[in-house]
Amino acid sequence: MDNWFQSKWFVRAIALVLAVSLYFVVYTEDDKERKDIDFFGNTSETQTMEDVPVSVRINADKYVVSGIPEAVTVTVEGTNSAVTRVVKQRNFDIYVDLTKLGEGEHTVEVQYERISEDVAVFIEPKTIDIVIEERSTRKFPITVDFINQHQLPEGFEVGDYQVEPKEVMITSSKGVIDKVSIVKVFVNVAGVEEPIKNREVPIKVYDSQGNELRVRMEPENALVSAEINNPSKVVPVTLETTGKLPEGFELTSMTSDVEEVEIFGTSHVLAGIDEVKANINLSKVNKTDQVQATLDLPKGVYAPEQEQIDVLIELEQTKLFKAVPIQVRHLENDRTIKFKQPEGKKVNVTITGNEADVRNVKVDDLRISVDVEGLVGGTHQVKPIIEGPDQLAIKPELDNFTIEIN
Repeated sequence: MDNWFQSKWFVRAIALVLAVSLYFVVYTEDDKERKDIDFFGNTSETQTMEDVPVSVRINADKYVVSGIPEAVTVTVEGTNSAVTRVVKQRNFDIYVDLTKLGEGEHTVEVQYERISEDVAVFIEPKTIDIVIEERSTRKFPITVDFINQHQLPEGFEVGDYQVEPKEVMITSSKGVIDKVSIVKVFVNVAGVEEPIKNREVPIKVYDSQGNELRVRMEPENALVSAEINNPSKVVPVTLETTGKLPEGFELTSMTSDVEEVEIFGTSHVLAGIDEVKANINLSKVNKTDQVQATLDLPKGVYAPEQEQIDVLIELEQTKLFKAVPIQVRHLENDRTIKFKQPEGKKVNVTITGNEADVRNVKVDDLRISVDVEGLVGGTHQVKPIIEGPDQLAIKPELDNFTIEIN
């Protein structure tokens, strides 16, 4: 032993071993991030990959499986170069192998392949509970649901439609197939004015509770074509009035040059309409005139060509003229006449006729007179003589006048 220590090569070897040991001790203490270094200087690290898809190995012609997650979390640990290669290339496969299992409930391990043995692999979850069931395939008819029909333009509606294909082939477990209650496609018609032609929409499958079922379908989409109609109908126009005419006026006639109008709306609404009313507010009418009347259209109905019509309103007016002078005919020069009724040789006269004729009549247009030819002195009842426009009815306030001749 003494000879060893006396040898300079032995001492040098011992010094080298101590130096290398001291180096590793110091490096390990300083590396707080735990990045290990192997003999060749490579750093060891760990990386986690989220949402790694899981494939299934099963006799797909005979069985279907449920309970398998779409993705798992995979963590790899090893040298920097090996881990980087696995993460960047991702040419590995995460799978469950069910080829040797039959129907029923099973707990299986999630496996991997094509990952270098230089790295450690950790999968979360590592095991899963699955159910293998007999595979079943059945045809179901496709129904069409047009949504947002209330947002169609006013008066528009969905007409005849077609869906292609009319049936869909659904494949799943027998238990799931037995739950299928309805297969439908949804077609959004909000704001649509033109026909729908071959719109591609996804097919949805539901159970009796309205829960969507995840199944394999062939095809997965359907083509829908539909007519978007704007039904119309020609109906008569009925004139109606509201309000009251001013005092002294009566309505004699209302006529319009529009007897019928074309209205638009959904067929359901139009089916209950046999006429359209046009209302005239008489409280705003005080002469024979042509006025505009707005059609009273039910909700959801419109008439783009004729929302207003012209109506000729004809009125009859009764007008009072006060103190119209009374003329006397054939009174002898030596005689005098006195009016007892009416007094003062004047009478109130009422005229009635078309408002257009009445409006221009003046007192001078009315002539009220009595003929006293052949009457002797004394008191007499005489019938007034009435003259004026022929188209008017002229009536003094008294049918007979009482006069006294002296």
